[in-house]
Amino acid sequence: MSDAIQLLLELIALPSVNPAFLPANDSRAGEKRVADFLAATAGRAGLDMEFQEVFPNRANLIIRLRPAGRIRRRILLAPHMDTVGVVSDDQFSPTLKNDRVYGRGACDTKGSIAVMLTSLLELARARRRPAETEIVLVALVDEENGQTGSRFLARSVLEADLAIVGEPTRLRIVTAHKGDLWLQLETRGKAAHGSRPELGRNAVHLMAQIVHLLETDYARGLRRRRHALLRHATINVGTIAGGRQPNIVPDRCVIRVDRRTLPGENDPEVKRELMSFIRRRGFSASMIDTKNEEPAPPLETDPRLPLVQQFLRAAGQRKPAGVDFFSDAGVLAAGGIPSVLFGPGDIAQAHTADEWVAVRQLERGVDILRRFWATLP
Repeated sequence: MSDAIQLLLELIALPSVNPAFLPANDSRAGEKRVADFLAATAGRAGLDMEFQEVFPNRANLIIRLRPAGRIRRRILLAPHMDTVGVVSDDQFSPTLKNDRVYGRGACDTKGSIAVMLTSLLELARARRRPAETEIVLVALVDEENGQTGSRFLARSVLEADLAIVGEPTRLRIVTAHKGDLWLQLETRGKAAHGSRPELGRNAVHLMAQIVHLLETDYARGLRRRRHALLRHATINVGTIAGGRQPNIVPDRCVIRVDRRTLPGENDPEVKRELMSFIRRRGFSASMIDTKNEEPAPPLETDPRLPLVQQFLRAAGQRKPAGVDFFSDAGVLAAGGIPSVLFGPGDIAQAHTADEWVAVRQLERGVDILRRFWATLP
């Protein structure tokens, strides 16, 4: 069994569910078990490390492989330690079957942690390490909820020339992803007795017409705006609630909307666009942002950057890729660190009851990083 597989099996067995998805004081919550395990593993290899506290008992772990000489560049490896919730505690019992590793976090993103730390440990044991490049593994907290770990890191004094953010990309190097905006829209009507609906104004009916327009006319307009790697922006009306009981005309209705943004779009412009679209069609609604205390911006890193080009060549990849989902890479890039995504597994398996990652992807991921390190001065 390879080091990466063994490491992943041990990581899956350590629950690290984001506390946002569990009751208070649940024993499975938080990243501390994983962080302590990684720190102990890195310590045995003689690597420097420190904890960067983000919340009480929840800290980013920073592991450094210092170069042989003076630091002239720095590369971050940035997977996240937290996972979504579980259907059953059996998901914390890792299984190796049919050349796949099953368990919560297998691909999102404990598989990336296993690949990246295995590669770093291998480099630490080798006689030759980069002469001028510091490689830093930053295991992040809270990606699955508010990306607070990456936001904290982006505000810190740790600068870097490239961040390789661990996400399940099927080992493709991803230079672009969509941003994410969650909005709540509310319509107001007038209550009346259900036997005399003509005396009221039905807020649910008003909202139903807005929903139809968003999912048809507005969505069609988004499909006309194309991005070379990301296709087009999208909108999804995910929830709707209104009314109190059948015999009352509802005076209030609320929907929650997911709007995925492209590079070049920004949140204030998107909000104004949506409100203008609704008003031009003769409707009225109020809007609030329900998710982004801080923005979740799209990612677009220049694939012509020398380090990105070297990484692409090491992976045998001629062109960069794009993905639809948001990640810590968008946060780090907005903070001034050029960022790409890379990791074993497929996003289609992430968050599923039988989450898995292929053994061959774990092993190939280590090999790709090995070849990349060999190109660094």
